[in-house]
Amino acid sequence: VQLQASGGGLVQAGDSLRLSCRASARTFSNYHMAWFRQAPGEEREFVASIRSDGITDYTNSVKGRFTISRDSLRNTVYLQMNNLKSEDTAVYYCARAASWKLVEAVGVWSESAYDYWGQGTQVTVSS
Repeated sequence: VQLQASGGGLVQAGDSLRLSCRASARTFSNYHMAWFRQAPGEEREFVASIRSDGITDYTNSVKGRFTISRDSLRNTVYLQMNNLKSEDTAVYYCARAASWKLVEAVGVWSESAYDYWGQGTQVTVSS
C-alpha cells in the first residue's frame, strides 16, 4: 500500500488549502484514514480522521475550520483547511489504520493505530 500526499504550500493566514492523499489499495474504502501533522520541534499530532462509514473526528484546534472527506472511487482522502493560522504550519501526513479493532483499542489519535503513512506535505502559513 502506498499513500501519496499532496496539496501543501505557502499561504497567508486566513487562506485555504486542500490536501489530498491517494491510496494505491483497492480496498481503500474499508479502512479508517487519518491526517496527522508535525510542526518544527514538536511531536507528530492527530488532526482528523474518517471512518469507513464516513464518521469523522477532529482535534479541538481545527474543529470548524478543517474538514476531512473521502472519495472511494478515486481512493483519495482530502483535508480541506480553511481560515488557516500560523500555528497550522507543519508537515501533514496521511495514514491508514491497520484495522478498526486496533483503532478502537488505542484511539483514533494514536499513531500506533496506523500502519501505512504517506510521505508528508509541507503547509506553511505566514501571519
